[in-house]
Amino acid sequence: MTGLPRTIRRHELRLIVPLADSTIFEMERRGEFPRRFNLTPRCVVWDLEEVETWLEERRKLCREGRAKIAPAPDLRLRKTRPVKRGSK
Repeated sequence: MTGLPRTIRRHELRLIVPLADSTIFEMERRGEFPRRFNLTPRCVVWDLEEVETWLEERRKLCREGRAKIAPAPDLRLRKTRPVKRGSK
């Protein structure tokens, strides 16, 4: 029975790709991450080969300096300042 695609559940996906569930969901919705599929009505899985391919593509983009990096937040636009612990 060789040639069958190996699938992974959410727990194993989190070990491979340390992103929040909401981030993965949004990336799937935008077509930037491999799509999950229902194995049963209550069991969602991802194709391991697709996830590994996506991860390798991300590594390649980073090595080439073409990865999208979020800009640093403009701290001047903050409405409140963080409170330091122990200060009164």
